[in-house]
Amino acid sequence: MTITKRILTGTAAAAALAASMTAAQADTWRYAFEEAITDVQGVFATKFKEEVEANSDHEIQLFPYGTLGESADIMEQTQAGILQFVNQSPGFTGSLIPEAQVFFVPYLLPTEEEQLNEFFRTSTTINEMFPEIYAEQGLELLAMYPEGEVVMTTKEPVTAPADLNEVKFRVMTNPLLVESYQAFGATPTPLPWGEVYGGLQTNIIQGQENPMFFVESTKMYEVTDHITFAGHNNFTTAIMANKDFFDGLPAEDQEMIEAAIDTAFEYILEYQQGLTEESLARIQEDKPSITVTRLTEEQRAPFMEAAADVEAQFIEMTGESGQKILDQMKADLEAVSD
Repeated sequence: MTITKRILTGTAAAAALAASMTAAQADTWRYAFEEAITDVQGVFATKFKEEVEANSDHEIQLFPYGTLGESADIMEQTQAGILQFVNQSPGFTGSLIPEAQVFFVPYLLPTEEEQLNEFFRTSTTINEMFPEIYAEQGLELLAMYPEGEVVMTTKEPVTAPADLNEVKFRVMTNPLLVESYQAFGATPTPLPWGEVYGGLQTNIIQGQENPMFFVESTKMYEVTDHITFAGHNNFTTAIMANKDFFDGLPAEDQEMIEAAIDTAFEYILEYQQGLTEESLARIQEDKPSITVTRLTEEQRAPFMEAAADVEAQFIEMTGESGQKILDQMKADLEAVSD
C-alpha cells in the first residue's frame, strides 16, 4: 500500500469516527498509538484500558498503528478532539514541540535500567516543565516512559562514525535526529514508518534505529544484516490527552485517569525487564547470520564527541526555553545517579 493510500485510509477512518460521535457514545474514549497492540505502546494502552474500565463506566477504544493513518494523522486527530488519547514519541512531536527533542541528544539518558526508570518517575522536567509546554499545543501530558535501548540496524557493520559515511539512514521526522546522524557521519533520511521496510528492501535507505522489540516485531532484521548497540539513546514515548477533553472532565474522572496511567506506567517498566535480550535471541534464532556488535567505551568515544555538537544544535533550535529544559534534565539525571 502506498503512503498516499494509507493516509487517505486514515483520513476516511477519522472522518467516520467524527461522524459517529453522538451523545450515546460520550463515554467511549478513543486512544491511538504508534505501534502494534502487542508492542510496548500497545501493552501500555491495554493496561490503561483495563484500569479505566475496571474503575469507571467508561470504555476505551484502542487504535493501533495504521488504523487511523501515520503518526502525524493521529496527533492532528487528537488536537482536533476526534481522539481523546494519543501515545506518540517526542521524535514525531519534535517539530510541534521543539523542546521535546531533548530526548534525542545522544548519550544524555543513562543506560542503567533502574536509574533510567527512576528518572522517568521523579523528573521535574517531565512532571512539571513539559506539561506546561504540551498544554500550549492543546495537549495534556499524562506520562512519559522509556521503551528500550535504541539499536542501529544496517546493511554493513558499524564500529565507528566512518562506517556511516554516505549511509542513507532513516530517521523520524525530527530535526534533531537529522542533526544527530549528520554528526555521526550518515546521510539522515526522514521517512514515515510505513515506508521503512520497503526502503531498506530496495536499498533506498541502508539503516534505521529502533528499540530491539520493535526491530523484531516489524522484522527490520530481515532487510538489514547488522545490529549495533552504540549506547546512544533509549527510546522515549509520551501519553497525552486532548486538553479540552481532559479539563472538561469531573475531578473524579481526572483522578481515575491519572491513577490508571500510574498503574500502566509501573506495569510497562516491569514488562520491559529482559525484553531487549529476549527479542534479540528470537531474531538470532530466526536469522543466524545476523551480526550483533556492542561498541566498547573506546569505540563509543567518537560518537560521544559528536553528541556535543548535537547538544549545541538543540540549544540553537530551542533557545532559552530549551536551555532551561536541558539544564533541569541534567539536574534530574544527576539526582538519580547518586
